Amino acid sequence: MNHHLESVLRYLDEHHLKLVTAESCTAGLTASTLAEIPGCGSTLECAFVTYSATAKISVLGVKPETIERYNLTSEEVAREMAEGALRISRANVGLADTGLAGPSSGDSNIPVGTVCFAWSFEHDGDVKTFSETRKFNGDRNEVRQASADYMISRIWHYHNEVLKENS
Repeated sequence: MNHHLESVLRYLDEHHLKLVTAESCTAGLTASTLAEIPGCGSTLECAFVTYSATAKISVLGVKPETIERYNLTSEEVAREMAEGALRISRANVGLADTGLAGPSSGDSNIPVGTVCFAWSFEHDGDVKTFSETRKFNGDRNEVRQASADYMISRIWHYHNEVLKENS
C-alpha cells in the first residue's frame, strides 16, 4: 500500500491539490492513512469526522431534507458532505464517505458493507462532484480500511475527468 500511497501524494503535489476529508464510517481513517506518508502535510489540509446526522448538518451543511429523502447512506449525502467540506476549508479537493461498516445495519434495509463516496473538485472557480456506491466484504474494520483505500485510489481518476472537461 505504501508505494501506492506515495504515488497518490506525488500526484496531488504535482497538481497542487490540497485535500479535505469529510468522513463518517471511516471516522478519520482516510486522513490517517494519508498521514502514514512523511510529507503528507503539503497535501492534507484538514479532516472532519461527522458521524452523526446532526454533525453532518451543523458542521458540513448537509441539508436535513437530503438525509430524510435519501437516507444517511446515500450518494446525495456524500456529495453534500464533500462540497460542504470544500466550502469550509482552504482545500480544493473534498473527499467524503458515509455508509454502514457493521456489525449490523440497524433498522435500515441497506446491506452492511455499503459505502457511498464523493469526490469534489474546485477547478477554475467551479465545483465538480463525482460519487459512487460500493459494497465491501469483511468485518467492520476491514470495511473501513477498504473504504479509505478506495477513496484515496480514485482521486486521480476523477481529477483526470475534471481536467478532460476543461481542456
